[in-house]
Amino acid sequence: MDTVHHAAGDPDREQPWAELGLKEDEYAEIRRILGRRPTGAELAMYSVMWSEHCSYKSSKVHLKQFGEIPQETPAGKMLAGIGENAGVLDVGQGYAVTFKVESHNHPSYVEPHQGAATGVGGIVRDILAMGARPVAVMDPLRFGPLSEDDTHRVLPGIVSGIGHYGNCLGLPNIGGEAVFDASYLGNPLVNALCVGVLRHEDLHLAKASGAGNLVIMYGARTGGDGIGGASILASVEFDEDGPAKRPSVQVGDPFMEKLLIECTLELFAAGIVRGIQDFGAAGISCATSELAAAGDGGMHVELTKVPLRDSTLAPEEILMSESQERMMAVIAPEDEATFMAICDKWDVEAATIGTVTGEGRLRVDWHGEPIVDVDPRTVAHEGPVYERPYARPSWQDALQADVAEKLPRAASADELRETILKLVASENLCDKSWITEQYDRYVRGNTVLSQPSDGGMIRVDESTNLGVALATDANGRFAKLDPYAGAQLALSESYRNVASVGAKPLAISDCLNFGSPEDPDVMWQFAEATRGLKDACLELGIPVTGGNVSLYNQTGDVAIHPTPVVATLGVIEDVTTRTPSDFQAADEVVVLLGETHEELSGSEWAHVVHGHLGGLPPRVNLGAEKALAELLGEARFITSAHDLSDGGLMQALAEPAMSSGIGVSVTLAGDPFVALFSESVARAIVTVKADDVERLTALAERHGVAATKLGVTGGSAYRISYDGGAVEIPLEELTGVWRSTLRDALS
Repeated sequence: MDTVHHAAGDPDREQPWAELGLKEDEYAEIRRILGRRPTGAELAMYSVMWSEHCSYKSSKVHLKQFGEIPQETPAGKMLAGIGENAGVLDVGQGYAVTFKVESHNHPSYVEPHQGAATGVGGIVRDILAMGARPVAVMDPLRFGPLSEDDTHRVLPGIVSGIGHYGNCLGLPNIGGEAVFDASYLGNPLVNALCVGVLRHEDLHLAKASGAGNLVIMYGARTGGDGIGGASILASVEFDEDGPAKRPSVQVGDPFMEKLLIECTLELFAAGIVRGIQDFGAAGISCATSELAAAGDGGMHVELTKVPLRDSTLAPEEILMSESQERMMAVIAPEDEATFMAICDKWDVEAATIGTVTGEGRLRVDWHGEPIVDVDPRTVAHEGPVYERPYARPSWQDALQADVAEKLPRAASADELRETILKLVASENLCDKSWITEQYDRYVRGNTVLSQPSDGGMIRVDESTNLGVALATDANGRFAKLDPYAGAQLALSESYRNVASVGAKPLAISDCLNFGSPEDPDVMWQFAEATRGLKDACLELGIPVTGGNVSLYNQTGDVAIHPTPVVATLGVIEDVTTRTPSDFQAADEVVVLLGETHEELSGSEWAHVVHGHLGGLPPRVNLGAEKALAELLGEARFITSAHDLSDGGLMQALAEPAMSSGIGVSVTLAGDPFVALFSESVARAIVTVKADDVERLTALAERHGVAATKLGVTGGSAYRISYDGGAVEIPLEELTGVWRSTLRDALS
């Protein structure tokens, strides 16, 4: 056994630092910090905690600018933010909401079902660890083209993993995305969001304080699954044949997690939890070092007291295991019996494995022998920080010069009709119910809106109808064309979606998915995207509550499109006043809010019809987004609202018509092609009763938002009229091609 004593007396022993993902200079720094070589257990601990996934060593220098955004804004107050397991927001009436979005990309490629399932489990425990009851999940997904064999391998497993885990937990899945693009072939993105609700006084933080307090592990036993899994797997890139390294992917047990949730909430209610941390990436290494580093003393752990599923595990493996459904709590000694009784009630195994000390050290013993003796801050918070070189790519100017606005366009009514049908049936715009029907959207009875609404909405309080809305968005093509603008456009769209359902945007969480940080082109994209997100948040007056960075998303030297996923959370005082996305009745007036410009580069039209990516994305206009959101929040008399984004006005008219079965007839001024397929920002279509048109027009004028009457709802067709022609498609035909794409490909 490699003890601290042996390490001090055997300085020249060769150690597998490279195999554990450490660089030579990182290993040298560990030796400098310790004043000796690390023990095998210490090496394991540093390797997982200093991985890209856990330490953010390549992104820290850029993420710190989010701290420039005020945490208390006119929109609301943050009770906990960056650095905690999840951000917590005051939403009024004594309630707080916590939410976060994270990635489980690489494990989901290696083992789609379990990788995606444990991604859901991990984010749920992050929310639980803040003292909240998890109430809903969402899943922004990215896949390669639907025609590719590997997409057919990963997509069904990822969807089944998300659905199985969330359904078993009894958590509604209220939104997300499913986007297809060749850049994600061999590297799908599986981002998972969870939102939870708590009273202000129930907030809990991850810290171990109070010398003499006990450290308790509870939940599932520790096994050999996921040893170094997400932490190391998410810190390497894939080669042409798959992952360069294939650590075991974690295996989830949602029924154990459900017990763990209820047990933890009862422990909170008993008032005996002094500090708490979930077990995610890096397992015990993470939970012990982060709790100790955030506390006011240190921690001493006897590793042999950890309940195991596999008695053959070495101490290094126990420290690195990412087995799921585990939590760590800090309690006072006099509360131990109560803690154990509550765990026993829920059939949750628990073991006291250590104590909080006042020494400022993290000490771990194995059969009474010391195998770890470190300053926990050097493990959890003071890892390497890289200022990776970055520069605007040499190809960026040529990419931006290749504008889609010069591509051939549909001219005749027949060509417009063909283009509409092709786009509606395309992978990114088609009906996604093949996916969403595998998720329970209404369990718990508090779901107000879910797919295919612009945003998901959950009721927080049954007596007052207080609620929150969430939306996740990103457009990798826009970010490839201009990562600064692309990140802002992701925020714009999610902000607009939340406003479209009647909620007031409060804050964001982000999941930043990029290629290798060792590529200066990729790091430039990352630097630009984070700068763009910070600037947009400052202008909109909303904070970043936390999030996740996922790097090394590439196969060989081909990186994914930069994909900064932005989740916006908003509050609504009364969910009964929410605004649906579908048409509600015939003979209502359709009004376009916002201005349309000739902006086709990066659009779905350019992507689907021409396979083209070039030019500049739509111009960001955050002032217009804010004005539109304020208008939508005030115009409670509108009967429906749908934002304009992917597919432009063409898709924004088609989706509510197809979902509701109510036709629509509009007349377009000017160039019908630009009007239909441009993806200009800060736009939405709304419907109002005929008597309310003047009221809406006056309100829009007061907010400085253009309002254009387009037509009316009703009938059984999708009809577009313009100067010189008309396109009419029966709803049955339009809906048929829209619904068939995923079903035909995957059934």
